[in-house]
Amino acid sequence: MGRFFPFLSLLAGLAASCAWANVARDARVDIVLGAVDALCHRAELSGLDAQTAVPGSWLIEEAQRPSEGDPRVITVRLVLPGGDELTIERRQINGTLRQFRVALAAELGDGPTPNLLAIADGGCWVQSGRELRFGDEPWAYLDQLDGDLATVRWTETLQAPWPDGVDRGGVRVGLVDSGLAYDLPVFRDRLARSPGGQPLGYDFWDLDPWPYDGDTSRGAFLPIRHGTAVASILAREAPGADLVPYRYPRPDMARMGDIVAHAAAAGVRIMAMPLGSRDRADWATFEAALARHDMLAVVSAGNNGRDIDADPIYPAALPSERVLTVTSADDFGHLAHGSNWGAEHVDIMLPAEDLEVIDFRGERGRASGSSFAVPRLAAMAARILAREPDLTAVQLRARLLAEARPSPFERDGVLAGGWIPNPLEE
Repeated sequence: MGRFFPFLSLLAGLAASCAWANVARDARVDIVLGAVDALCHRAELSGLDAQTAVPGSWLIEEAQRPSEGDPRVITVRLVLPGGDELTIERRQINGTLRQFRVALAAELGDGPTPNLLAIADGGCWVQSGRELRFGDEPWAYLDQLDGDLATVRWTETLQAPWPDGVDRGGVRVGLVDSGLAYDLPVFRDRLARSPGGQPLGYDFWDLDPWPYDGDTSRGAFLPIRHGTAVASILAREAPGADLVPYRYPRPDMARMGDIVAHAAAAGVRIMAMPLGSRDRADWATFEAALARHDMLAVVSAGNNGRDIDADPIYPAALPSERVLTVTSADDFGHLAHGSNWGAEHVDIMLPAEDLEVIDFRGERGRASGSSFAVPRLAAMAARILAREPDLTAVQLRARLLAEARPSPFERDGVLAGGWIPNPLEE
């Protein structure tokens, strides 16, 4: 612990003089890199006694999380009296260090806000970093840094204002996902809007009006971007439809009922939902709200390679006439590798492998899986509804099921409905 004492003394001195928000960036970099230098070479993080090192100044929270197989993730959080935090994470296999992370968060009045992250390899060399920056509301950025935590490799947008535009009057499709990079050109003219021109989506994770693409369940510095790629398929295959994007409420799934109510008030007729969980309780408010509104939810069967009749995924397995569950096939009608099936709960299978998508940066790529079957089926539903606007959700579901046929290659017991070889034809 020899190098740990002066490191904590440095932090204590800074804490006594000012909050992290007021500490110069160079000092914050020194703090994070100093933590890597002081602690990375320790064989274990367990047993650090910061209270003894800096009497009365520190609290330590320690957690150990087993990962799949043998790896362990050991986390220690150092909390300053003012609420600022330093989180140290050691990832190891069989006691051998694989990765070491140090993250700094500032207490700005409503809880610690992530600011700076260093990622070191098994040899304790800092290979890369991340920094969160905020501009005028709602602008937020994530800088990808070199190991010096000074050189910016590239910058990603985490939140942006809505683009200007007008409503086109198309069928309104709600997308419930990690959000949407709605400032990309491909979406700017595809957003459903109020009479005053305000886009109608909402962020039910952060409870703010900017549902920008980013699932931060792995941490604020490592967002998962999913919704934009899904939406790009919907925009391509239903060019007349208007999008209402929602960022799903992972911190409180009871808000799923609020999403349905919000979507109904916004005139949404179809919900595209490439998400799910194993806990039916997560979907209680969603199920109840959907029963009150004339809205069709197109949901993914999941990609766990299992029978969801025997091992359910929700909302795919909900017994609702307003839920239509879709899984992925190859172009010939074989169930795609890893895609879920179910003779009772999976309604439709359609080709959703190696599809072209546009990611949150506006770059083209390829994607596969039942998540990407959802926008294909939702787009098909939107095109039908544009021609037959008086269809109810139940009637629309029946129309889609009527387009399905038995697969020439797949065994019985896979689907409740059938295979749609080309969802662009109906």
